[in-house]
Amino acid sequence: MKTTLHLHQTHHTLADFESIFKTLAQISGISGLHLFPELYLTGYPLQDLVLQRPFIDSYLAFFEELNLWAKKQKKENWRALVGGLHYKLEESGLPVKIRNVIYEVIPGEGLKNLYTKRLLPNYDIFDEEKYFAAGSQNAFYEFNGETFGLLICEDMWTSSVHDLDPCHLMHLEMKDKKIAVAGIINLSASPFDVSKKQKRFERARNLSLLFNSPFIYLNRVGGEDEVLFDGGSFVMAGPKLHLELKYFEADSKSIDLSVVQSEYQEAPAFKPGNTWEGLFSPQIDTTQTPAVLKSWSDEECAEVLKALQFGFQEYARKNGFKKFLVALSGGMDSAMVLAIIHLCLKKDQDLEAIYMPSVHSSPLSTQLSEKMCSSLGIPLSYFPIKFLHSAVKNAFVSQFKEPFEGLTDENVQSRLRGTLLYTRSNQTGAMVINTSNKSELAVGYSTQYGDSVGAISLLGDLYKSEVYRLARFIQEKYNSPIPAGIIERGPSAELRENQLDQDSLPPYERLDVILEGILSYRLGKKQIIGLGFREEEVTRVLNLYLKTEYKRAQFCPIVKVKSKSFGFGYRMPISKNISYQFNS
Repeated sequence: MKTTLHLHQTHHTLADFESIFKTLAQISGISGLHLFPELYLTGYPLQDLVLQRPFIDSYLAFFEELNLWAKKQKKENWRALVGGLHYKLEESGLPVKIRNVIYEVIPGEGLKNLYTKRLLPNYDIFDEEKYFAAGSQNAFYEFNGETFGLLICEDMWTSSVHDLDPCHLMHLEMKDKKIAVAGIINLSASPFDVSKKQKRFERARNLSLLFNSPFIYLNRVGGEDEVLFDGGSFVMAGPKLHLELKYFEADSKSIDLSVVQSEYQEAPAFKPGNTWEGLFSPQIDTTQTPAVLKSWSDEECAEVLKALQFGFQEYARKNGFKKFLVALSGGMDSAMVLAIIHLCLKKDQDLEAIYMPSVHSSPLSTQLSEKMCSSLGIPLSYFPIKFLHSAVKNAFVSQFKEPFEGLTDENVQSRLRGTLLYTRSNQTGAMVINTSNKSELAVGYSTQYGDSVGAISLLGDLYKSEVYRLARFIQEKYNSPIPAGIIERGPSAELRENQLDQDSLPPYERLDVILEGILSYRLGKKQIIGLGFREEEVTRVLNLYLKTEYKRAQFCPIVKVKSKSFGFGYRMPISKNISYQFNS
């Protein structure tokens, strides 16, 4: 009998039970096996929401409504596999155990719990061991005379941090009980990073060879504050990709399972490995001395740009904003943020730039800001801070009987801009977009409550050298929305005369490699020097990084596009002894 698989790559706001129910109800009566993502019934990640009584009560009421709906359906030849929560509650109604499970929706009968996720990731952005209890059994599911192995997301990735390998255990049980599967189904909520797509494909090919059957991977779509879920669901049979769904948008596709099986190509034997540690491979090329960051390809640039735009639009939509405000400086970062938003702006959305020159701002910065906004048709508000700055300096001397200068003077200018920016934001209801990059964030090269302000950061996961790489890609693909003069000039905050970033920082092509060594490789001082860097510059960068943790702790959400980022997955104590870092 023909078996049709329907892959439903869904896109919902967390806990939007009404919308989730409507999507599921649309499949009623359509013959075949319908697949939905991990925790489809709630969305993911839920964090402490999963522990809140109002959420639990709402979810359980929704679950019962869904169960009654399924019982009322005609007994037809369709089923659905959906990710959801299973609660065990104490008498007070608070949870004793919560499980991340796969439910079968059976028309005429209701919902049946089939499988509990076995591997609970507890690294980087994940802390599932805090919330969920792990499963202990393999699951083989039968539909239409076919048998399928079931997995949830992490279960497909082996790792030294886990005590078991669900894929290996499933394979052993299949051999022991002589079970032949028509496919392995993995319901996922797998976050995006720029290098993950090919790693998913590689792991799926490997598992398809191990089980000698198609591997069906179903992922969710959504921007959940900082974390992006990119979809990209697929069906892999051996080395062949049979089906691939869209990225960063909801999509549904169907496939005849017999076609995949008949075209199945035998390939070289299963290769062990492909652990999840491979997902977190850093991006340093150590074949050169000193080491350099690996440069993104055009394809990777396109992925990053799409991810940033998706993350921006998701955050704006889910938080109810349609107006956006960017502080333009005439420099690279703010121009990039403006270009990224402009390229994805919708008809019902408005974008405004505000330019706030100080006494140290060059005429070129003014000209370049005006040129960019004029060519893109973006309104530009011009608000010099020269006289406000002077007034504050005079008032300070009058009150405290001594002037401020140096770094204090620079920070005052930046905080004046932050104040004006949010005054305009309050006035128009616009969401302020942060313009800091990852290099600045790592070394504290920004002013708290000044240029570090914003509701969300689009560049906070891009080193400065990567900002320039993405800018060159945008220039080539989108008819040069950024004036060439912005890309060509040296980076400067223009907070004192003739100031350049490299006056106080190593060149970004060196700084960024050192920072990647610290953040992704988790290297100490001696290992970074071993990559070809001078001891004094490594010491200087380490000192800046370690002493500015308090700034990162108060930074806005960052759209995550790489495997290791500041923000949601970065947890570091602010108060600590840092001397050991300089001896390691």
